[in-house]
Amino acid sequence: MSPPHSDEDPDRPRPAAARPDGERPDAPTGSDPDELVYGAGGGEEFAVVPWPLLLRERVHRRATRSDRYRWLVLAVTLAGLLSSNILFTVFVVALPRVAASLHTTVPTVTWVVTGPLLAVAVMAPLAGKLSDRWGHRRFYLIGMVNLLFVATLSAAAPNVDVLIFARVLGGAVGAGLGASSMALVLGAFDRGDRVKAMGWWALVGAGGPVLGVAIGGPIIETIGWRWMFILEVFIGAIALVLALLVLPAHASGRTRLKTGGPPLDIGGAVFVVLAVGSLLFGLNRGPVLGWRSPFVIGAFVLSAVAGAVLVLVERRVQDPLVPLHYLKQRNFAFPIGAQMLSNFAYLGGFFLSPLLLEEVYGRSESAAGLLVIPRPLTFSLIAPIAGYVAVRIGERSAAVTGTLCVVLSMGVFALTGKNTGIALVEVALVLSGIGLGVSSPSIASSMANVFDQSALGTAAATQQLMTQISTVAGIQVIQTVQSSEAHGLHGAALLPSFHTAFLVGGVVAIGGVICALFVRSAARSDGQPVMNVAAATGDPGPLAFEADADAVGDEAGVV
Repeated sequence: MSPPHSDEDPDRPRPAAARPDGERPDAPTGSDPDELVYGAGGGEEFAVVPWPLLLRERVHRRATRSDRYRWLVLAVTLAGLLSSNILFTVFVVALPRVAASLHTTVPTVTWVVTGPLLAVAVMAPLAGKLSDRWGHRRFYLIGMVNLLFVATLSAAAPNVDVLIFARVLGGAVGAGLGASSMALVLGAFDRGDRVKAMGWWALVGAGGPVLGVAIGGPIIETIGWRWMFILEVFIGAIALVLALLVLPAHASGRTRLKTGGPPLDIGGAVFVVLAVGSLLFGLNRGPVLGWRSPFVIGAFVLSAVAGAVLVLVERRVQDPLVPLHYLKQRNFAFPIGAQMLSNFAYLGGFFLSPLLLEEVYGRSESAAGLLVIPRPLTFSLIAPIAGYVAVRIGERSAAVTGTLCVVLSMGVFALTGKNTGIALVEVALVLSGIGLGVSSPSIASSMANVFDQSALGTAAATQQLMTQISTVAGIQVIQTVQSSEAHGLHGAALLPSFHTAFLVGGVVAIGGVICALFVRSAARSDGQPVMNVAAATGDPGPLAFEADADAVGDEAGVV
């Protein structure tokens, strides 16, 4: 017998049947901000749901039933990533204008750029662990709200002190945003397909600053630098709304928070700050104060001591902040080595290339800025393609090919001469972009695949930390090598100093190739990838999706 026909909207929330004692079996506890709160009391009652929550539930339910849901999660998180990184490159160019506006010096304003880099590196491990404990979606939304606050404060900054404070706070917020957003993406994709997602992630990570230069330069020149932060608020607000509508309400993480679990590793957090912060301070101040300065030497000594104590602390705690035990795993240690060593050469070479164009080839600052765009542009365009190719050829082959391209680019840089013109410089820049564009998705996904589903925030934060350390080290060391060889020379006479610096970068990058040779490719099946994060996390939330949309139950849309 067929069931009676009903005109009732199947998507409308229904009150649960009341128990004899007047308490509904699914009554919300109030401990979860994602729960929809219905009327209190038993018997016959109607759900009282504010229309924004009802809209979110309906949009979210339809999204989770789509077999493209994982790509929607990726798109939404990439919108947040774009809002956080679009200002980096263009703001470097605008430093003189900002200094004049705030009546200060350019070296002082430089901390607006340097401060966030240090904050990201120092806060990344703690941010990753908190993301795993509090829930990746929750931590992402907190980060987006804080990003809007920081951007608003930056736009309204009355002096340079407030601006530096806002940007350093923004770096700390960015650490949490980066860890939680990458964890959401990694959790949404099958292990064999994560390399595809990381390709698109690299596109926005490298392409966002290029877009910032393209649209930010005219904005700064016509209506002022503060409007760039207003633009960031606008993009961030859109990304926040999309996140509220689409992101899984019960992504991985938050299990320890619900069940109690081990306490947070406060000792590890303290010694990470001391070890990483003092290391980056020493690398940053070395070229300025001199590598023999007591402050620089003291920073390196403090970093070594704090690092040794950190190892002892992390071996004793139940839930360590820094996953040292993963260093014993091949697909964690070697991808990290490949990433750091190739990134050392990549960023160091990219930092020197504008100086080469200006001091040897006589290009202006604005012209040099445009001439180096092919590197991040190539990176961002090649990365998504490389992610799909890696599924065919394996992460190991992609990582080796990419790191070899970085080594080759350093060699091409070293061949530049006065008679070669800037053509060889452009070839080297494109090779660098191809190198990291090909290798980065495979390295990132290989390292993430080692981690448990509930620790993906820690995986993302570890990558952030390693990237920041290698970035600062590459820039400062290669810059120091070049400046020590210059000896007050000018014009074409500076070429040997640049060649030496690029060769140093190439030698370091060879170490990245060696590490890439030991990366293992992910195992893949012939069938369609099936991913059920609910099974992985033990949480029957809406992030339970498969290749077949019909396989998603009604509970997939429960908020």
